[in-house]
Amino acid sequence: MLLELADWLARHFAAVHLFQYITFRTIMAALTALAMSLLFGPAVIRKLAQLKAGQVVRSDGPQTHLTKAGTPTMGGVMILLSVAISTVLWADLHNRYVWLVLAVTLGFGAIGFYDDYRKIVLRDSRGLASRWKYFWQSVFGLIAAWFLFHTAQLPAETALYVPLFKQVAIPLGVLFVVLAYFMIVGFSNAVNLTDGLDGLAIMPTVLVSGALGVFAYLAGNKVFSEYLGIPSIPGAGELSIYCGALAGAGLGFLWFNTYPAQVFMGDVGALAIGAALAAIAVIVRQEIVLLVMGGVFVMETASVMMQVASFKLTGKRIFRMAPIHHHFELKGWPEPRVIVRFWIISVVLVLIGLATLKVR
Repeated sequence: MLLELADWLARHFAAVHLFQYITFRTIMAALTALAMSLLFGPAVIRKLAQLKAGQVVRSDGPQTHLTKAGTPTMGGVMILLSVAISTVLWADLHNRYVWLVLAVTLGFGAIGFYDDYRKIVLRDSRGLASRWKYFWQSVFGLIAAWFLFHTAQLPAETALYVPLFKQVAIPLGVLFVVLAYFMIVGFSNAVNLTDGLDGLAIMPTVLVSGALGVFAYLAGNKVFSEYLGIPSIPGAGELSIYCGALAGAGLGFLWFNTYPAQVFMGDVGALAIGAALAAIAVIVRQEIVLLVMGGVFVMETASVMMQVASFKLTGKRIFRMAPIHHHFELKGWPEPRVIVRFWIISVVLVLIGLATLKVR
């Protein structure tokens, strides 16, 4: 929106050409989303409290969590609105990738919102039935995957790239749809599983979205992509604006979500964020790198899968409780220690992911 206005103003004011730079608009998108989150956060929290949208705490979980009961949740609405408005303000609205990622964000956010609303506001403990949640996730995931496959203009847009190797690009054909679908739906649920402690999911989100913004910018620049040996995806650079907005909104949300949390993200935020991160990784052809940088999300999901499989096959549990962050709590780690150590792991993994840009 502002880019189009800047194009018109540039005829009269040379300084407005600054709006043409993706880097400038990314920074401004991040600051705009951060400001919106900080500005409207208190009002959102008060409204959620009025709706009695309080967190329900499991009685079989860590006893320290019992004090969290009643803390407003569904705070992910704050993130999604900040990201959407900031992206629309600063991104090129003629870019199909921007609209796709926004649609994925809002689509998965709607699923999470309905689930949260039923469980918390309507006091329906079942919420949205798992089969229906997965059904709608699959619908939105398949639509996004098929759209990317159908609109692909270059072979690079549907090939699988392996980090550390410049020449390894595996043509996927229609299997691209399968890969994109599993990435979007799987990562959506992975972030949702991680969102169990104050600030645990949002800080890795900020770090990963920032790194994906770097990949998007480089993939959209033909000179940089050729120099670094990464796939060149025309138009992908505009996704840096979305990534900046998500990082800014995430930091704003963390202001209220840090321990002890004033508000929780809820499914409305977690499902949307996970799906959006995966969609961006699919577009810039960095699915494997996302699994590395988002290793905390992967680890949390793997711990649940291992726990369920072990209990069904042997009747025994591997962890004291899954996801794995609860395991460490039950071992006696204070919640802040678990959170910060997982953040440190995220920083390391994101740096490893960024290092793949040169190690090829």
